[in-house]
Amino acid sequence: MRTITLAVNGQPVTAQVEPRTHLADFLREHLSLTGTHLGCEHGVCGACTVAVNGEIARSCITYAVQCDGAEVTTIEGFDDDDLMARLRAAFTANHALQCGYCTPGMLIAARDLVCRFEQADEQLIREEMSGNLCRCTGYMGIVAAVRQVIAERAELAALPPSRATVGPAPGPAAQITEQGRRQPAAGRVEETEIRRAESTDDVGEVSEEGLITLQQSFVVNHPAAEVWDFFGNLPQVARCMPGAAITSVAGDRLAGEIRVKLGPITAAFAGQGRVTRDEAARRATIVGQGRDTRSGSRARGRVVYVVREGENGDARVDVEVGYALAGTLAHFGRGGIVIDMANRLTKAFAENLETRLMGGDTQAADGHAPTPLDAGGLVWSVLWERLKAALRRLFGGR
Repeated sequence: MRTITLAVNGQPVTAQVEPRTHLADFLREHLSLTGTHLGCEHGVCGACTVAVNGEIARSCITYAVQCDGAEVTTIEGFDDDDLMARLRAAFTANHALQCGYCTPGMLIAARDLVCRFEQADEQLIREEMSGNLCRCTGYMGIVAAVRQVIAERAELAALPPSRATVGPAPGPAAQITEQGRRQPAAGRVEETEIRRAESTDDVGEVSEEGLITLQQSFVVNHPAAEVWDFFGNLPQVARCMPGAAITSVAGDRLAGEIRVKLGPITAAFAGQGRVTRDEAARRATIVGQGRDTRSGSRARGRVVYVVREGENGDARVDVEVGYALAGTLAHFGRGGIVIDMANRLTKAFAENLETRLMGGDTQAADGHAPTPLDAGGLVWSVLWERLKAALRRLFGGR
């Protein structure tokens, strides 16, 4: 158990929770705030949307311990909010709800949208609200209600700026601009902000809070000194990872991209990072963060790897990866499947590394490894292997 202290709807709360307790379960079971609904419990449907430090977040895939010291606002906490009152009235007037199950999360997401955009057409509203699903209305009334409130936006008092995100947020990215406001959705980011996001001059520290950590090891049939020297050439190393590419290196700063295929979805996380190398210990650390402009999803991570002398004159590489996803794609980073996927990726990386060290090529014409990282295919192959293992156990290996 762990003791956490946070503010929920403006009231201080101190409680003991298990680290695995999701924020949604904490709000419903510990605080009886049942306005936060649980739908898919995979971060997909948006019924569990709440505000954490002013940013919308999926409470079903945000751990309560992540919110220690944070301010959480559920639908009950917006009772006296002028903007939410207008949204409730607009939802009623435009018949934007039927069963009502999605409505609390829908209202919180709509409020966030109105806070960030002074103007919005139907297409933008649909894109921004795409992280909240409704099985009843057909969305026409929801879009009309949001448009109505945006048209009334000038009558509202000054709206609060968004702040740093804590949990996985649906819809657009939660990247904070210099003015303290979230960037607009994909395709509507101002050119100056795109240039700033791609710059490697201000990488900053990547917080380790909330990172999911995986540890992997593999052996390469080459001397440790040779492998360590190879790892000093980051563009060459990136070509060993499916879908990855380093686009620029300036001293200890770098910029790059990794393409991920999730069924019909193809994401391209572009970002920047910083690398530090300890030559004596053959230990290196890479920290970085990136963003997919299509889905608005964000990723941050930290990689530590150590190259050691193997038992047979080869090299043993120990790798620790910590990562966190926020946004539409956050629900893909869950559980044991991720660990199995990491094992398969490590194997693919090691094989490609051997190929490069032997003088072979793993590079496509665009500088990426030949194919995007097919996370969807990896998931299905993992599930198939698990199913076969279960059947073997059930039928005694026959």
